[in-house]
Amino acid sequence: MINLQLRFLLVSFFTSIVGEAQYVMQDAVLMHYIDRRFQSLERRLEKCNQDTLDYVQEFRYFSRRMISRLEGLKVYKAEFKNEVEHLLTRVERAQRDIDYFKSTRESTACVEVDEDLVEKQLNEDAEEKRKVKLMLNASCDNMLAGIKSLKIVKKTGDMNGSWMTDPGKDHLKIYFLSGSKNNVILEFANIRAFSERNHKLTPRRVNLPSSWQGTGHVIYNGFLFYHRYGSLNEIVKYNIQKRKVTDRMFLPGAGQIPAYELFSDTKIDLAIDEQGLWTIHAEPDTSRNLVITKINHMTMTVEHTWDTSCNSKNAEAAFLICGTLYVVYNSPSGGTSRIECVYDVLDTINTYEIPVLPFPKRQGNHSVIHYNPKEKQLFAWANGSQILYKLQTKQKV
Repeated sequence: MINLQLRFLLVSFFTSIVGEAQYVMQDAVLMHYIDRRFQSLERRLEKCNQDTLDYVQEFRYFSRRMISRLEGLKVYKAEFKNEVEHLLTRVERAQRDIDYFKSTRESTACVEVDEDLVEKQLNEDAEEKRKVKLMLNASCDNMLAGIKSLKIVKKTGDMNGSWMTDPGKDHLKIYFLSGSKNNVILEFANIRAFSERNHKLTPRRVNLPSSWQGTGHVIYNGFLFYHRYGSLNEIVKYNIQKRKVTDRMFLPGAGQIPAYELFSDTKIDLAIDEQGLWTIHAEPDTSRNLVITKINHMTMTVEHTWDTSCNSKNAEAAFLICGTLYVVYNSPSGGTSRIECVYDVLDTINTYEIPVLPFPKRQGNHSVIHYNPKEKQLFAWANGSQILYKLQTKQKV
């Protein structure tokens, strides 16, 4: 009897254990199923997050491209507008010339009308010259008589470049801009710090927001004026101290061809003289003759433009002194640089009587020659050398 009771108890015990084991196995299967579902959900969430990130990245890239395209369209619109205005100006000039030539061919009955027309045109020319004299400083009457000497200050940087001081400031800082496409200015405390090989005297480095084109940039009254690389004729005004662009303009007609045949990198050459800021460029419409433009450096607007008789063929550089353009020529193989063409905007110099003015003691080509009206000397760059030329001047006849 006791044995039967024990067997019954053991059977009941084992039955309960088996039942509990079945429940445990069912719970384990359910937990495994739930775990797999969670893992599947996590993978889907990760894929969704990755797809979202990819979409955001693509949208940002697309937005940047669209903004860049819109900015480019604005530039093209401004350039097109300037070209149209420039074309209209030339059409007006041509129309005036056509009207004048037509009037000179009319019958003798119209002689009095012709004389009136000629007198009117002469009066207009006289009035134009009067306005130009008022705009410019007529008391500046110096002209170049010769180049006395040269001094090679240093040989460093690229084969082409530009270096200068600021004639509108009292400090003696030297600005070094190496290369015909770059965006880094090195600022030295003075010419001694620039010329000495002292690694302790490190220059101040200024990074521009865009690269320059050519070597025709200038610094005036604390601002760098330069032709922006990649643009046809955009001139940027950059505040060196505050490190930001403060203004820009487009120069009608410029940038189509090099300003000087012997240095094709420079399409727009900027210059400073006693009168302020100028630009020099060449145009196909003027038979590649140089065109000079007086720029108001405060408002970045064109004040006046002159079509000169100086051609860009075999020219390597040019500069202005008291409103007079001096164009430097050379041979393509590199010889003695010489000034062969002079153009005075006030027409106070008999340019045909000016002799050829050679540069002293060196052979080769210049990539830039800029006049400094404060120091009365030329800052030049030739084959990687930074050169100073002392000048001999005289009063205009």
